[in-house]
Amino acid sequence: NLVESGGGLVQPGGSLKLSCNVPRFTDPYYAVGWFRQAPGKEREGVACISSGGGTEKYVDFVKGRFTISRDNTKNTVDLQMSNLQFEDTGVYYCAEDLGRVRGCVVDFTPDTWGQGTQVSVSS
Repeated sequence: NLVESGGGLVQPGGSLKLSCNVPRFTDPYYAVGWFRQAPGKEREGVACISSGGGTEKYVDFVKGRFTISRDNTKNTVDLQMSNLQFEDTGVYYCAEDLGRVRGCVVDFTPDTWGQGTQVSVSS
């Protein structure tokens, strides 16, 4: 299973870097997405990256603030988050889009979920 880490408590305007360890990372590589579930809301996709890292996509409310990246040699996919806002609070998850070797889509439905990592934005 994927393992997320890096969450924590941060003030508005602050930054955090989340990391996703993907034990299965072998050729063929697949696209990976980051999701979040805010309190009382459904889980939603926020960013995705293609298998080779050449394509990145973001939902509108994180564009310009979040950056997704991957290092296939280290089995990691990171989410750098900056200028965090109260609305960014939630549990963040990563997931592989199994079978997708080209491009990526932000809002796919993974087969399994990890435990996630909590991000709390509070003053």
